[in-house]
Amino acid sequence: VQLQAFGGGLVQAGGSLRLSCADSGSMFSLYAGGWFRQAPGKEREFVAAVNRRGSVTTYEDSAKGRFTISRDNAKTTVYLQMNNLKPEDTAVYYCAAAPGIYRDPAGWHYWGRGTQVTVSS
Repeated sequence: VQLQAFGGGLVQAGGSLRLSCADSGSMFSLYAGGWFRQAPGKEREFVAAVNRRGSVTTYEDSAKGRFTISRDNAKTTVYLQMNNLKPEDTAVYYCAAAPGIYRDPAGWHYWGRGTQVTVSS
């Protein structure tokens, strides 16, 4: 599993971004996919995750109703659609893969490089 996240950028509050996490390896469909974020001076926190088949999703409370995680195993990609973005969503966003879904970053085996999301007020 080799993950690469992209799609970050600068957006105004209320705007939208879609992050993508592509796996260049061959084992993608065997793993759950997750998104985490880390703001300056803060610990990395869970945002959302999807099981390996795409049938089960879970979200951090502040992401519920605004963010949608999905995956396309044929394209070996996990997406995070972020709507109604707020300045407090500003962070580096990381994608990860693991055998199951865990809210603790320590449970995730594979990580991609982060992509910066900045939301201006």
